[in-house]
Amino acid sequence: MGEFCNTMGNTNTTPPLPVVPRKFMTAFVMLVSCFALWGLLNNMTDNLVPAFKNIFSIPQEKSALVQVAFYGAYAVLAIFASILIEEFSYKKGVLIGLGVYILGALMYIPACIAQSFDIYFIAIFVVAGGCSLLETTCNPYVLSMGPQETAVRRLNFAQAFNPVGSIAGILLAQQFILSNLNPATADERALMPAEQLKEIVHHELFWVCAPYVGLCGIAFLIWLFFLFLKDDKKPATVEAPATATQGGGMRVFVALLFSVVPLTVLYFLFPEMNKVAWVLCGTLGPVVYICLVKNYREMLLALLSKPRYWCGVIAQFFYVGVQIAAWTYLNVYCCKELGVTPATAASYYLISLVLFIACRWVATYFMKQFNPAMMMALFAAAAIACCAGVMYLPSNVLFSIGGLDFTANVLCLIAMSGCMSLMFPTIYGIALGGLNEKIVKLGAAGLIMAILGGALITPWMAGVLGDADSMWISLVSCYDNTWDTNLGTSSAAVRASFIVPAICFAVVLAYSLIFRKKKD
Repeated sequence: MGEFCNTMGNTNTTPPLPVVPRKFMTAFVMLVSCFALWGLLNNMTDNLVPAFKNIFSIPQEKSALVQVAFYGAYAVLAIFASILIEEFSYKKGVLIGLGVYILGALMYIPACIAQSFDIYFIAIFVVAGGCSLLETTCNPYVLSMGPQETAVRRLNFAQAFNPVGSIAGILLAQQFILSNLNPATADERALMPAEQLKEIVHHELFWVCAPYVGLCGIAFLIWLFFLFLKDDKKPATVEAPATATQGGGMRVFVALLFSVVPLTVLYFLFPEMNKVAWVLCGTLGPVVYICLVKNYREMLLALLSKPRYWCGVIAQFFYVGVQIAAWTYLNVYCCKELGVTPATAASYYLISLVLFIACRWVATYFMKQFNPAMMMALFAAAAIACCAGVMYLPSNVLFSIGGLDFTANVLCLIAMSGCMSLMFPTIYGIALGGLNEKIVKLGAAGLIMAILGGALITPWMAGVLGDADSMWISLVSCYDNTWDTNLGTSSAAVRASFIVPAICFAVVLAYSLIFRKKKD
């Protein structure tokens, strides 16, 4: 792989600024594999929501707890990850993140044997904890691998491989998980003999387990690479942390206790506690820790003094929330409006991801010519228009390709993914732009904590989608509200639920316009 160059603003006598300097290229490529890995896990996990609804015969709201566990772990462990790389190094952050993922994936085995949704909940939380450590580490690691002038383009380039992993995740979910779901409805399962149902559930959960455990081999190979990566391969822009002393290891250990102990105590002392409230309480431990330690408290106050940053955290919260919620219920929308099976609906999800990738590459290219914030504003406005199409356009088939029917509303649903393509890395780059190196790692943790949006907004959307009496139904009163007990929704309810993405995109639009200038 050669060097990617930014030619903007250069003359014939000035060499172009490299997006990725050659000396960092090998490490950059391996980091890109981590971006692909968590993209794969994110989108494969999205498909567990409809899968677990069928397997365990549970309502939409409970199956949405999959996303509460996954994205709640991001929020809880992001601060610990930032302290880890502040006290030690990016390399150790990557190693520990991959190790935690492998541990969580192996927990799928006892969850399958016990046929327990609760054990899966814990396993998903641990897997996502590894992803949180990786993402908190890898994003600023990539930003540091070259000139500041090309940092946003470099991150967009690395993030472009995230949806490549997402496509792999959809394919794995389609071929291993969704295709092995028994077509029996919840009512039919309730009438089955216990032994027959147990055998069916065991088969379904085995194929849930297989891809997660199989990925451990790939994660281990990446782990070995970073284990043997020499320290002199670290970016020259990364200096020894100001707070790093001989007590750094103890600070990391204490930060881990503040992150894990409150969650563990609450989980076992109050097993019936609302899981959204459980995650929110769990995020308080790490926040309390950074407020107690002088150096980190000063960093936090410095970050909070910059509106571009803390408004970016809010925008990222709503963006991640809309991405996860919209993709999670894309499958349900297609099943209801097109009358297809979950496995077939995954094909529309795959098309959405292909468009997402294509638009991200195109957007990354044009960022050298246009203001990234204004590009994001345009995309956000288009996304709001797509939400309106998903809610109000009819389900009449316009054309068919390869056995897949396409309607105006489903085309808008797919187009929404293209609109989302540049948002995460652009918000990330704008929010961290110009921050002092001493606070950028904690700043990165705040932006990863914003992934909590996936844990909170997905249940919000599920609540609208799964409620025939939701106040939002009045927005689409022209559509049928007859309840589908198998899908747990109606045409009106599933359409009305897309008011939630519209609200989230409006927040991203506002951030784009307010911080459209490079200097505030």
